Amino acid sequence: MTRLTAINPEEATGKTKELFDGIQSKLGVVPNMMRTMGHSPALLEGYLNLNAALSHGKLGGKRGELLALTIGETNSCDYCLSAHSYIGEKLVHIDTNTLQNARNGNAADEKTAAILKFANVLLEKKGRVNDADVESVKAAGLTEGEIAEIIGHVGLNVLTNYFNNAADTAIDFPVVRAGQLV
Repeated sequence: MTRLTAINPEEATGKTKELFDGIQSKLGVVPNMMRTMGHSPALLEGYLNLNAALSHGKLGGKRGELLALTIGETNSCDYCLSAHSYIGEKLVHIDTNTLQNARNGNAADEKTAAILKFANVLLEKKGRVNDADVESVKAAGLTEGEIAEIIGHVGLNVLTNYFNNAADTAIDFPVVRAGQLV
């Protein structure tokens, strides 16, 4: 049973309706997380804007999805794991093995592995990384701009993980559970 309800898009009004209409036109559906966030148009708009900005960043869509899986697994967010497993496979065309590895913070590509590792270090240390942590990710070839984007992705995904875990958002994707790796 969800703790916060998802708003029916047909019943939305004002700014929430405007945001839902934009989501519907882009995705063809308004996912439950966004329908639930719609209780606060400020939150929904902030989420949508940061998500859109990061999607055009240097890390790219594929790495963004892999980061979402790493962070979602660390924060035990079944909603986000379900959504990003689906998006990663069906829309970004990432193979199942790569998706599974990302949930463990691993990647075959050295640069992507460094990105996922740094994300987990950020989570573990609550952002209070040290010089060696930053030098390690720089040594893997990441620029300061890319490091900033990793921090942005962590922030965005912590927001959605905490939101969905607190709201107990109904999962509207094929269900993936934290801790249940194939």
